[in-house]
Amino acid sequence: MLQALSRIGRRRALQACAALVVLGLLLWWLLPLGPSEPTGTLTFSTGVRSGVYQRYGERLRGDLAKDLPQVSIRLQTSEGSQQNIERVASGKADFTIATTDALSTYLRSGKPGADLLRGCVRLYDDYIQLVVPRDSEVRKVSDLRGKRVGVGQRGSGVRLVADRVLAAGGLDPEDDVTPVPSGIDTMPEQLEDERLDAFFWSGGLPTTAVQELAGRFPIRLVPLEARLVERLQAAGGSARYYRSAVMPADAYRNAQQGQAVPTVAVSNVLVTTEHSDPALTEAFTRTVIDSRDRIGSEVHAAQLVDLRTAIYTDPLPLHEGASRYYRSVKP
Repeated sequence: MLQALSRIGRRRALQACAALVVLGLLLWWLLPLGPSEPTGTLTFSTGVRSGVYQRYGERLRGDLAKDLPQVSIRLQTSEGSQQNIERVASGKADFTIATTDALSTYLRSGKPGADLLRGCVRLYDDYIQLVVPRDSEVRKVSDLRGKRVGVGQRGSGVRLVADRVLAAGGLDPEDDVTPVPSGIDTMPEQLEDERLDAFFWSGGLPTTAVQELAGRFPIRLVPLEARLVERLQAAGGSARYYRSAVMPADAYRNAQQGQAVPTVAVSNVLVTTEHSDPALTEAFTRTVIDSRDRIGSEVHAAQLVDLRTAIYTDPLPLHEGASRYYRSVKP
């Protein structure tokens, strides 16, 4: 009797094991292998319509659509870096581009969501461009006294650096000039129509709006000498992200007349928050790096994205998803 019960128990145990094996095989066959592909919708905050951020975003969206077919990408124009950062920090956008000086300023202010911000890629450099008519008497920043100056929209990185450059040149940004809060989408026309005497722009080289202006109207780029950069940096804080640079002679051939122009440069970073899905962020980072040459043929600044320096997203810590990507391509 006991032997019979023992045989029945063994048979039932074998049957149970067989059922588990069959169930495991079914699950293996039915369920997808590996991590699931990112899905959903993301908002990418860019910049003014004729600026580099927007042109870069439009082309990047095409590559993201191929690499992330189950993710819908929505572009949202903005005034620039400062507004971009606020959108991502507040959850109104998922990814954006911003300059390092604007990021540092936001972090130091302790504004809502500052501690959530994370970097993905150090992108290209923005060059500060002070544009005047070719026959203008303005030869240095201090010559802007009493002039009507386009300083960028209030939410832009241009406004932030324009105010600082004016101060470094010995001018009060509110009292010594007439500041006009316009963006690159309107400042060229305003200069051409003599509604502005000069304007500041911060962007990759060449910026299409400036290039097109130089093709139809005689302009000149005012040098921002090393001494000015030293005075900028002396302010400390987020001003440490400014450095001396030179605009190559061929950046704007019609405007520069074969002359290189000293100026100020500041880096751009692709930004998200710690709440961004690691798999999505890893894929987004990969697309940015892989699309460099293709996008760079249309937006020159994109050619300057370099895998060797992309990981340096100071002042932001690197997002875990971006870190995964860099580990995956480490030689």
